[in-house]
Amino acid sequence: MQTTKLYIGRDAKITKIMRRLLNARPEWNGFSVCTDDEAISICHEQVVDLVLLGNGIDQDCEDGLKLELRAIKPSLKIIQHYGGGSGLLYGEIMEAL
Repeated sequence: MQTTKLYIGRDAKITKIMRRLLNARPEWNGFSVCTDDEAISICHEQVVDLVLLGNGIDQDCEDGLKLELRAIKPSLKIIQHYGGGSGLLYGEIMEAL
């Protein structure tokens, strides 16, 4: 089953790595962005199954982002991802889904 994930972080280098990791498996489709506006746009245009929030997002921004994303898709799963190896990422994603 194809699942779509969206990583939101503030570091462009990490965002690029996350894009690669989120597309590493044939059953995964992944997007990775640095801005809230990009994230919201993707959620309007794509069916996103899981959002991963990365480093650099302050609490006020995170709270607002969660509200906006859940207004688009109330059942959207949103988790924190602050790094670690690809094995950790895989485990976090599988647990959330």
